[in-house]
Parts: sequence; C-alpha cells; structure tokens
Amino acid sequence: MTNLVLREDQDGWALLTLNRPDKLNALTVAMFRELRGHVENLRKDDSIGCVVLRGAGKCFSAGHDLGDIAAGEAVPSAGWHSETLRMLEKLPKPVIAAVHGHCYTGALEVALAADFILAADSARFGDTHAKWALTPVWGMSQRLPRRVGVATAKRLMFTADMINAEEAVRIGLAEYAVPLAQFDAEIAALAGKIVANSGFSHAANKRLLEATDGGPLDAGLQWEVMESEGHGPDMHQRIGAFTSKGK
Repeated sequence: MTNLVLREDQDGWALLTLNRPDKLNALTVAMFRELRGHVENLRKDDSIGCVVLRGAGKCFSAGHDLGDIAAGEAVPSAGWHSETLRMLEKLPKPVIAAVHGHCYTGALEVALAADFILAADSARFGDTHAKWALTPVWGMSQRLPRRVGVATAKRLMFTADMINAEEAVRIGLAEYAVPLAQFDAEIAALAGKIVANSGFSHAANKRLLEATDGGPLDAGLQWEVMESEGHGPDMHQRIGAFTSKGK
C-alpha cells in the first residue's frame, strides 16, 4: 500500500485517515483501492469494535478528484466505487465519519456510507454534481434522502449549495457538532463509549436496521420478533458485573 488511507488502531477501535492532504484528500481510484483493502481486513478483525473515518490536514475531503475524472479513470469494474462504499456500510461494527472542513459531493457520498456523521464546527457539506453536469453513481441519490428526507435532498442536489455544520445538524445530515479544538478528543470519547458496549449487539442491531429500513412498521416488528439473534456470549458477564457493583 502507498499510505493513501492510513489505519491506526486505538483501544478497541480503528481510525482510518484519508491521506492526500496536499490535494485536500481528493478521492482517486488508488485511494478507494486502499480503503477497500482496509474494509476487507476490518471485517475479519474481531479486535476492532468501531471504525472512524476522517481526513488528514485541512479537511475530510474536497470530493472526487476532477482530474482523475477528466483523464478517464481505470475503474476495476462497473459500480466498483459504489460497491466499495456498500462494503464499508455493511461492516458488522459501527462506522463513524468524522468530518471537518470540506466534505463535498463524492466525499459526502463516502461520509453517508458511515452509520452517522460527527462534525467539527468547521465542516461544510454540499452536493455539486449538478454544477459539473454529473449524476451520482456512488450512492448520493439513495443515502442522502434516507438521511435528510426527499425534499431536503432535492434542495441540496438542485442548488449545489454549501451548508455549514449547524445546518447539517439541523437537517439531520450530521448527528452533532463540536468545536474543532475539541474534535480529536470527541472522536476518541465517542469511539470509547461505543466499544465499551457489546460488539454482538452492535452487529445484530446493524443487521436488524438494514433488513427493515423503509419497510412497513408491522413487517418490521414481526421481523424483530422472528429474526432476533438473542443474546451475546458476554451477556451474563456484563449483567453480573453490573449487579455486583456496590456489594
């Protein structure tokens, strides 16, 4: 690997960093290839209970590298970028996109493949496909309306407007925002909270949400009852540790 995407393992969680800071982490086929390799390795790594994806330097990512597009990208197969993001989305562990600075178009499609977005107050989001006479093929038309609603997705896609972190939180694109000076500490604290809970539950809950997303309520309730994965191997240990406190 050429270190276009770095992996750093912390206390039970992994930090993946888009690493082209001199190019504002503009996304290329080579970067996606490295991201895909990390995702494949993380799927098999039981020591990691949470994944955080962020960008090096000034921003998360300015988006798809327009130079790569103009030069004609050598994509391994049709839909390969979208497939890679779907693999990230389906990791059996929580995935957080930690966004500071620019997060435009292709970069937003990457961030939307995470379970949710944590924003620094410097974050700016936008979909500029229409500005360049492009249409999305990495998932924008599917994930953005599921996150913010169809009308809001249309507004963002039609206007190509940039929005700040406060507006991203208001419309539900980002979960919450923190000052940039506190961003690193908040990433670590959030990942720590997640890995302290059951990885069995996280994986089962992701599968449950995936299977029932957008479906009728009654069908979802039935699925929850019939397809419940029960309790994890550490249930008794966790309950025992809780009930023994104060004895």
